[in-house]
Amino acid sequence: MKTIKLDYLTKKVKGIIMKAAVIGTGKTGNAILQLAGHDAVGFNSKNMPQREDLIDFDCVIVFVPTTAAKGIMELLKGLPLRVIWGTTGMQWPADFNEKVKKSGATWIIGSNFSLGMNLVRRAIQLMGQQSDLLNKPVFSIKEIHHIHKKDKPSGTAISWREWLNQPAEIESEREGDVKGIHKLNIHTDFESISIMHKAHDRKLFAEGALWTAEKLIMNPEFGPGWFKFETFFDFLTQKN
Repeated sequence: MKTIKLDYLTKKVKGIIMKAAVIGTGKTGNAILQLAGHDAVGFNSKNMPQREDLIDFDCVIVFVPTTAAKGIMELLKGLPLRVIWGTTGMQWPADFNEKVKKSGATWIIGSNFSLGMNLVRRAIQLMGQQSDLLNKPVFSIKEIHHIHKKDKPSGTAISWREWLNQPAEIESEREGDVKGIHKLNIHTDFESISIMHKAHDRKLFAEGALWTAEKLIMNPEFGPGWFKFETFFDFLTQKN
């Protein structure tokens, strides 16, 4: 079995042997399969895994359309798995965390697995926390994605508003094959401030999902339970 090398992401990651089940072979799922090589097995609606087969995998990475998410949740329910979940537009049951914890599983949920996005998150949080230093700031968020993205606004744009913790209108556009553009605009009487993140390639999200899976395997003390990606990211950065 080949070692997945993630040294290009961080010098502290040496690469480990990891067998991953990738559920969803769309654009992001295929990017994950390309990066992971022979150590990842792809599944989709025409080739669904059996519950007993999933136990043999070190982790399960899910990038499926929102319409397919409920069926995948049922498939994974009760299994003591490491799950990296990238499907957006979800409404999670109130008792889901307790059910995941009871099963011994650890789920990491992300609307965006870009590592750079988590650095942007900290800048946005700081802007929101220190907004009283600005002269009557008006906040707005704009997101642009490809025409096939169904959820509007994007999960990432909603996260940006949550991180900002200030009133902010969200404008959404769908055009071409845009991988993802998010921009926070802050306007006052005397200045304008913008924070922008632009994804150039879906491999950005694939890299982040694989990085998360590898780090989760390397940190068995984290979990069990249901966690947002930023919670896990902060756990790792504070630990190091």
